[in-house]
Amino acid sequence: MAYLLMFVTLLHLITLAMLFIATMEKSWWVWDGTENSDLWYNCRFDNATGTWLCASSKETEWLQAVQVLMVLAVVFSSVSFLVFLGQLFTMSKGGLFYFTGLCQIFAGLTAFTAALIYTLHNEEILQDLRELALGHFGYCFFLAWVCVPLLVLSGVIYIHLRKKE
Repeated sequence: MAYLLMFVTLLHLITLAMLFIATMEKSWWVWDGTENSDLWYNCRFDNATGTWLCASSKETEWLQAVQVLMVLAVVFSSVSFLVFLGQLFTMSKGGLFYFTGLCQIFAGLTAFTAALIYTLHNEEILQDLRELALGHFGYCFFLAWVCVPLLVLSGVIYIHLRKKE
């Protein structure tokens, strides 16, 4: 039981970190390594100064939906972890972590919806930028997709996890 508890706690912390990185880093769409776009900024590498020059992304309805859903996923997962810690020390013996598991599953569903919207509507989201055929999805996009099954898995584990002494 102690190993399962450590495993699910570690899994939760790893997915929370991955989710936070996917939400905040600058690599949802990449053009040949010198230009990229994320949920918040469009950045271009300036060879003369050796720095990244970033401008705010043009707000579209689809981009705002993805932004809100990814932030909600981070919030749900964070609340889930805090509630889990609280339940771990206050719940009676034999109790189940239902609320924690449901928050994790909701985090997985919101991350899934955000990644799906970005997948299906990236042309509208990146409409005024360079030719999309020259670019590809970046690692943050794939990180968001990897978070989805991990969040749902940890949510299911939490729902079945029973507090022992």
